[in-house]
Amino acid sequence: MKIRGFEICSDYLNDNINLPIRKTKNSVGYDIEAATDTIIPSIWKIVFKNIKNFLSGKKNYEEIKPTLIPTGLKSYFGDDEVLILANKSSFPIKKGLVMANSIGIVESDYYNCKANEGHLQFMYYNISFFDVTIKKGESCGQAYFQKFLKADNDIATSTRTGGFGSTN
Repeated sequence: MKIRGFEICSDYLNDNINLPIRKTKNSVGYDIEAATDTIIPSIWKIVFKNIKNFLSGKKNYEEIKPTLIPTGLKSYFGDDEVLILANKSSFPIKKGLVMANSIGIVESDYYNCKANEGHLQFMYYNISFFDVTIKKGESCGQAYFQKFLKADNDIATSTRTGGFGSTN
């Protein structure tokens, strides 16, 4: 019987995706690798472009958006558990990458959801002055399984239909 773990999403079965591992016996997090080469653009390029447009009287400004790094993975675990996606501790210092959502919270009903099969992705802003490329197979974050508790008066009954922002 499966309790918790990771699987490869069907769209990535032929892409040589590695299942996450802990690097040492006392590691808490599972290292997650990028499924594709992903360029995370510097936010400063957009900021300076918008300043230039402002100073020249133009009204068109580009929105700063986070970049998603696909992992090709999905995860299964108990209804009383959560999967927490977190930044690598070295990314802010070494690469200027910060997670747009601080941490990612993945609920058990995201597994095999209709919208995207429960595909795990990391959402980053690049606050350095240069674009950053995360290569396929490079660690792009960590995942932690954890139990959680419900309040006495919990009345949630709806079901998940998608990923980011799907529960409004």
